[in-house]
Amino acid sequence: MSNKNARELFSLKDPIQFLALGFGSGLAPKAPGTFGTLAAIPLYLVLMQFSTTVYVVATLLACVVGVYICGKAADDVGVHDHPAIVWDEIAGFLVTMAFVPLTTLNILLGFILFRIFDIWKPWPISIADKKVHGGLGIMLDDVLAGVLALGFMLIIA
Repeated sequence: MSNKNARELFSLKDPIQFLALGFGSGLAPKAPGTFGTLAAIPLYLVLMQFSTTVYVVATLLACVVGVYICGKAADDVGVHDHPAIVWDEIAGFLVTMAFVPLTTLNILLGFILFRIFDIWKPWPISIADKKVHGGLGIMLDDVLAGVLALGFMLIIA
């Protein structure tokens, strides 16, 4: 589906769709998932100013609420996991960066690792992507990609 169609299907005035579209980043003409992940970086930087507990709770909240946000946005436009829906990338990146020290190198490495796993979808991510539907399905593969990327980040660190 072209980005023009996404702009016709979604409304940034709708708060659920605004979040699902990653504050509008999902409407990027090319690589909306990458732009959605980029949109997660400022949110990550804000959350890193708080305790680990606050970061983890906010990330869990982003994941749980994301099931509703992504599912509702997909239902609204009648397209499961439309490329413009990028809240799952935002949540997945936050998972990737949990428990990782805030450095420019870690942000870059986390971004690259998350995007690789999100695009490549190795097992078990591929199973979740194919077998789980609705908002949970939209979110689960990205959360799993974030967990895998986090694992690599912790090994590298």
